[in-house]
Amino acid sequence: MTNANTPFGLRATVNPYGGQPVVNAYYIPSTYATALFVGDPVVKTGTANSNTIIADREYQPGSLPEINKATAGTTNLITGVIVGFAFLPTDLAKTYNPASTERVAYVCDDPAQLFEIQCETAGTALAITEIGLNANLVYAESGSTLTGLSGAELDTSTPATTQAFQLKIKRIIDRGDNELGTHAKVLVSINQHTEAANTAGI
Repeated sequence: MTNANTPFGLRATVNPYGGQPVVNAYYIPSTYATALFVGDPVVKTGTANSNTIIADREYQPGSLPEINKATAGTTNLITGVIVGFAFLPTDLAKTYNPASTERVAYVCDDPAQLFEIQCETAGTALAITEIGLNANLVYAESGSTLTGLSGAELDTSTPATTQAFQLKIKRIIDRGDNELGTHAKVLVSINQHTEAANTAGI
């Protein structure tokens, strides 16, 4: 069987402590000139909304931490993953956030959350001996303005025990349409999380 090449970024699966994934609202300013997609990993910038924001409800100044797309690579931190956006009054059907567009994003930011991600398209297939290691993100493919989904994937070129790598590989997703090899879908947790300490791979 050949795994389908269907990148979607990171997709929240199960919360290890039970219940639904924890999701909180964050702020994308109009000055941020990068499009964002569902499944994109993001990181807090260290500031927040300075004005009242009206979206699904009214958000007071300072109540929405500002986010940018997380940078792929060693030591780069991640706060969470975008799971959706507030409606855009100018385009109610827009499932991604265009560049330079102010919007509220909903982010799964629990450090314990597990995510499904596809192994990169152009890289080396993940080996069975690499389960338990750490790896980084890679943006080899762009987000889709059609589906609204991220193009982020797991960098399978150099999985290692390196503590500063961004993701921790838990296991291959046990599903009939998935197997070890190119484009395999794997379960990961965020290792370089802004809200938790990172650890070395096994």
